[in-house]
Amino acid sequence: MSTGRTATDVPLPGGNFRLFITRLGYQGLISLGMLENPLTGEATANEDNARMLLDDLLMLQAKTEGNLDPDEREHLDKLVGDLEAAWNERIGASSEAEDRA
Repeated sequence: MSTGRTATDVPLPGGNFRLFITRLGYQGLISLGMLENPLTGEATANEDNARMLLDDLLMLQAKTEGNLDPDEREHLDKLVGDLEAAWNERIGASSEAEDRA
């Protein structure tokens, strides 16, 4: 059943810390080529963009120390850890292969 509404008709939520860092995490996974880019329909890596997003999350983690509720802190710490692991899996593995070549 279609209501005639499209995604552009629905306002985007803002002002929610968990949602904000989750969006950054998804952008990081897209930049690592681990998720399909919804605009291009392709999963391609952009190492510079992925590093920037990870660095931004690490900066947020440091700058918000002591200012987040426990749930927000846990979510941020897990997101950073997961993205660092994904970085090491994707970029670290390709860097090691290049070093061996």
